Amino acid sequence: MVREKRETETQNLGFSSRPFVLCGLPVKRPKTGCLLHKRRNGQFVLQVTGHPSYGLPWGQDRLVPIFLATIAIRQQTPRITFDSAAGMLDIFGMQQGGSQYRRLVDSGQIRRGNALPLSTARGSISWPKPGYGTRVIPIRSSCRGLPNMIVLSDEFYREISSHPIPTDLEAAKALSASPAALDLFTWLSYRCFTARGRERVPLFGDYGLVSQLGSADYSRPRKFR
Repeated sequence: MVREKRETETQNLGFSSRPFVLCGLPVKRPKTGCLLHKRRNGQFVLQVTGHPSYGLPWGQDRLVPIFLATIAIRQQTPRITFDSAAGMLDIFGMQQGGSQYRRLVDSGQIRRGNALPLSTARGSISWPKPGYGTRVIPIRSSCRGLPNMIVLSDEFYREISSHPIPTDLEAAKALSASPAALDLFTWLSYRCFTARGRERVPLFGDYGLVSQLGSADYSRPRKFR
């Protein structure tokens, strides 16, 4: 379906932000008291610090940065607005009521989502830049004024607008309940888009895929493979 809609230019197109494509958020709920998540992709390092009350973002919370990046690109402004929390569900074609809505609104997903990049936690992505030392982009935003307005930090908005990563929202919707598969899909789409020829990506080691995705540490490599 994705392939057919791409060829006919009828895709329901959204966008991902590069930090969360290069390095994934936790797939499973972090252990109680764990407030630091760090992943590495070559020279890129993503670090997210959770809020003591709401913890780290995990699982379906990864839909929040896709939502924010999509709206920011569509509205072309760091001051993004949306009708309600249900607007996020609508973008991904998810039910407006029931368990998905309660999880989004009542169980703290938006509050945990504040970690990425709302205001209840802090995140950053950094990498060495020749002549500039290490460049660090703080991943922050805040809710201001109207309850349905989010203001992205200048640095994070520039990152989104300078490096928008196209994402098929129908595929994201289909994989929304499978965070690891969604991570792999968005990462693979990005790598296919940027590849200039046949490439080999190692699964293990310091620069392996296992260090990039938001999967938990595996006791046996074959399980990740």
